[in-house]
Amino acid sequence: MPFVDANGVRLHYESVGSGRPVVFCHEYASDARAWEAQLRYFGQRYHAIAYNGRGYPPSSVPQDDQSWLHRHLIDDLTAVLDGLGIERAHVVGQATGGNVALNFAVANPGRVMGLVVIGAGAGTTDRERWLADARALADDIARRGTREAFAAIEEAPQRAIFKTKDPLGWEGFRALLHDLPAGSAEKLMRITLTDRLPVTALAVQLRRLDLPVLVMTGDQDFPSHEACRFIRDHAPHAGLAMLPMCGHAMNLEEPMLFNQMVSEFLSSVDAGRWGTWSCVGTGSKN
Repeated sequence: MPFVDANGVRLHYESVGSGRPVVFCHEYASDARAWEAQLRYFGQRYHAIAYNGRGYPPSSVPQDDQSWLHRHLIDDLTAVLDGLGIERAHVVGQATGGNVALNFAVANPGRVMGLVVIGAGAGTTDRERWLADARALADDIARRGTREAFAAIEEAPQRAIFKTKDPLGWEGFRALLHDLPAGSAEKLMRITLTDRLPVTALAVQLRRLDLPVLVMTGDQDFPSHEACRFIRDHAPHAGLAMLPMCGHAMNLEEPMLFNQMVSEFLSSVDAGRWGTWSCVGTGSKN
């Protein structure tokens, strides 16, 4: 079982294929296993990598509260790349992983070839209410454990469509969700997610982000819409894709459509052209 050392923790990863690297960052409610369909698809033509964030076994579960600050998740992505000897990569992140990917690109634009941000930005809209709800969920996890407390996640409107249209896929998602240890679930919700900045706080950095960006969201994933539009409106080379009748877990709900759209984006970037961004004839190299 492969691991990389990252800032005092060990991170488990899966890696398949060869070629230009593509790194996948998972959401709060799942782990690297959620990217299986993407590892199989993109591993045919890329070096595809997915890793478990800190707190998601078999990755380390830190004991110190300071080890759960959001900046450590960004540093962990750096450590994964460094541990695998990768200087530049395409970076794909969903929800919590999308926020990590976005902040990583803002801090390290020279290490990102193409950036895909999916359904990220929870806590941007109606922030004070979201913070209160996050802390209440953390309290509920501490009191009742994940099996009872996670009903709030399972019953969220942006999740409901997945259960309706793909019951078998939904059960697979629930299995991933409930594999998250209660201690990790509480720390991530109480510390990590409330510690991160809202996407709207990144306006200046986004305007300077001179690289190709694909922003994706489902039309049923209402909490992410404002943040996704904000990224599209501020990053100079960002395009927005909204998948119809799709909720939050886009890569699990619509894997074929998701893979096709991301593949087209990566191919455009690899060819040196993506909308307003181009490195053709400039001497730039991916």
